[in-house]
Amino acid sequence: MINVTIWNEFRHEKTDEAVQKMYPKGIHGQLATVIGEECSVKTATLDEPEHGLTEKVLEETDVLLWWGHIAHDEVDDAIVQRVHDRVLQGMGLVVLHSGHLSKIFRKLMGTSCDLKWREDGKSARLWNVNPSHPIVAGVGEFIDLEHEEMYGEHFDIPAPDELIFVSGYPGSEVFRSGCVFRRGNGKIFYFQPGHETYNSYYNEKVQRVIKNAVHFCAPTENIYPTYGHYEGEDNK
Repeated sequence: MINVTIWNEFRHEKTDEAVQKMYPKGIHGQLATVIGEECSVKTATLDEPEHGLTEKVLEETDVLLWWGHIAHDEVDDAIVQRVHDRVLQGMGLVVLHSGHLSKIFRKLMGTSCDLKWREDGKSARLWNVNPSHPIVAGVGEFIDLEHEEMYGEHFDIPAPDELIFVSGYPGSEVFRSGCVFRRGNGKIFYFQPGHETYNSYYNEKVQRVIKNAVHFCAPTENIYPTYGHYEGEDNK
């Protein structure tokens, strides 16, 4: 059983009636319902002590999901470092929607991770450009979303190790909306859908992608390397 922690800043849901109506259990609550069908799930939010991401919680986490938007700067740098270290050690990380500007994603990418955006409620089509990849199992050639925030290029990220989705929008914009990265021993997946007032996390194909990403990003049973001073075989 994969152990998943879903982190959500949980601010919009407390103050915005439209978000409360769309995600009455919070975005983390909706994601927990979905991921809990296949994995063991716990949730954590910004205003909990240590943002809910204690050393014990992270040590017991195989894959961390991250959703943030309006309070990126409130995440303590020490907690960001803690998460960063766990990713390098092998914990998987799935970064969702506006989490592209989170401290942890920017630290792992080493770039601004900025982009163009427009909240107009129009449609989006996410094209599956890597059809043999396990993240898109059961998804088909594309995902159509009736309403989703436009994210457009240039997306200031390093070239992904694997590109999974490219999105198109009615205004002619395109966007690398599903990207895999490897950092240290950890696997990272960025996935664009998930604006707080739209129903993307109720879409079955979006749910399938996130579930698949959790399985893909989970640590393997491979023996991780050791680091530091090494005596060498001849000196044993």
